[in-house]
Amino acid sequence: MALRLLFFGTPALAVPTLERLLASSHTVVGVVTQPDRRRGRGQKVRPEAVALAAERESLPTLQPERVNDAGLLRSLESLAPDLGVVAAYGKLLSQRLIDLPRLGVINVHASLLPRWRGAAPIHRSILAGDRQTGVTIMRVVLALDAGPILARAPIDIGPDETSADLEARLAQLGADLAGETVDRLAHGPVAEEPQDERLVTYAARLTRADSQINWARPAGAIHDQIRGLQPWPLAGAMLQGRRIALLRSVVSLDRQVAGAPGTIVSVDAESFTVAAASGAVRVLALQEAGRAAVTVRDFLNARRVAPGETLGPLPEIAA
Repeated sequence: MALRLLFFGTPALAVPTLERLLASSHTVVGVVTQPDRRRGRGQKVRPEAVALAAERESLPTLQPERVNDAGLLRSLESLAPDLGVVAAYGKLLSQRLIDLPRLGVINVHASLLPRWRGAAPIHRSILAGDRQTGVTIMRVVLALDAGPILARAPIDIGPDETSADLEARLAQLGADLAGETVDRLAHGPVAEEPQDERLVTYAARLTRADSQINWARPAGAIHDQIRGLQPWPLAGAMLQGRRIALLRSVVSLDRQVAGAPGTIVSVDAESFTVAAASGAVRVLALQEAGRAAVTVRDFLNARRVAPGETLGPLPEIAA
């Protein structure tokens, strides 16, 4: 049986799920996404990725400031949805809204719940050094990401994979799993597995304070920070009085590193290597404040960096 679907989503992460549902035998009767916001250097009002995708498909689209507004609920009731599908919408739904579709609401969450409930599961999994993550389809309840599980799909995290790289893979995995789950729900009830509350971890929202690198940590943890904070807020440091964001790195294979944490211990044509509390990190790409991202090779062609120099703390965070 074809279902009438109400889709909730906002950023690019959610677009593959919307596209997968549009390509299915079901009908997307409406899209709820967050209002257009001022973004970028010019602070121009720009629509989010889901709003743009919905416009391309000429889908009825609502962008409420308050998702539980009575007027919005009346508008959604008029669409007569059978099932709600949430993918990175960014706001909590009220019980009335959860109950509005005949079959309730399901959520596409980018972690293997109950690990990493919350706002930044992809980034936090890499920051924690996890080797595996995945996508969970769960039923939406009032508590944050706490509903029973309908489907899960694991995926390995590459040792040098960034959160931006991983997000792209999880977006497609989540889209496929959501499509399969909606098809199953169209044919009858799906078994639901309660989450084990003893295994819950929370993925707190990222802040600029997460950018600060503490070089008195192991090299592996710093490498995870560099790859886990992309595309924002980016792991940063001060070099030669300039703020730089570190974009690509690998853990140095040299186990005999001599240098205080934060000191550049070697420089070659492709990278510079920075000592940590244990081991060292080879930096391969970076971005100076206000400039484009570059490889370290290109950076070194324009600026001399020598062993013995240090990468210092970001002053606005350290203060």
